[in-house]
Amino acid sequence: MSNKAVHYVSKSAAAAAGSLGTAAAAAASAVAAAAVAASIVLSPVPNAADRLDGVHADLLRAVELNQITAEQAEKFEAKLAGRILGEA
Repeated sequence: MSNKAVHYVSKSAAAAAGSLGTAAAAAASAVAAAAVAASIVLSPVPNAADRLDGVHADLLRAVELNQITAEQAEKFEAKLAGRILGEA
């Protein structure tokens, strides 16, 4: 067998092994994502007060980071509170 043929076969085998490894990693990633999704779907829903506390904390953090103004946070929190409490 010539050097070119040996090189081609070696390169092809390495590429095939690499793509099998990539496929296995993708499959493992998909399984992990499905497990996370299932844990989220099956976890208990927090009550309205806990949800509003979380919204308030997130908006306060956004104001501290200058991502939104305090006025924007107040308006958005009021809007979400109406929706959350309307569901309860």
